[in-house]
Amino acid sequence: MKAVFVNCTLKPSPEPSNTELLATVVADELTQTHEVDITWFRLADLHLDHGVKTSMSEADEWPPVHDAIAAADILVVATPTWVGHPSSYAQQMLERLDAMISETRDDGEPLALGKVAGAVVTGNEDGAHHVISEIAGALVDIGFTIPSQAWTYWNRGPGPGPEYTDTEDGHDWSAETGRTMAKRLAEVGRALATAGI
Repeated sequence: MKAVFVNCTLKPSPEPSNTELLATVVADELTQTHEVDITWFRLADLHLDHGVKTSMSEADEWPPVHDAIAAADILVVATPTWVGHPSSYAQQMLERLDAMISETRDDGEPLALGKVAGAVVTGNEDGAHHVISEIAGALVDIGFTIPSQAWTYWNRGPGPGPEYTDTEDGHDWSAETGRTMAKRLAEVGRALATAGI
């Protein structure tokens, strides 16, 4: 099976990404335990046009991301929390994925049908469940299946505080939840790939 991880950090490479570090726990579990091939994208490194089409201009670098998602069984959206919401890149990704609603497979079904998705969220303030629900709700509208507990997050509660890399606090829970997330994505993804909907 194939998975695409879309890192929606606001930091371009080579800046370290807290969100990518936690997402790597999920990716490692998928590759090492469930034999899933992973492709990564960091949207801050790409030129992305705004809009709701798969291709917007010659300079637009979204189409390779779209094509990778279309070819994959699993999508993982990894985003920091900003002002209580997914990052602007995560929102832009969901807007661009909106085109998949009208794109169909050879059997006439929506392109995203039969694919599973989940979310990884980081932030030094609370709001992770809200961010997860925004992402999951949009992905369900587009046609993805969200397995139970297909998410993990890390945050340090209300108010400013340390970032993921500043402390080991809570890492064990986030990592264990991330490994469970990987298991759910792989199992449900494999079932859908085998039996369909």
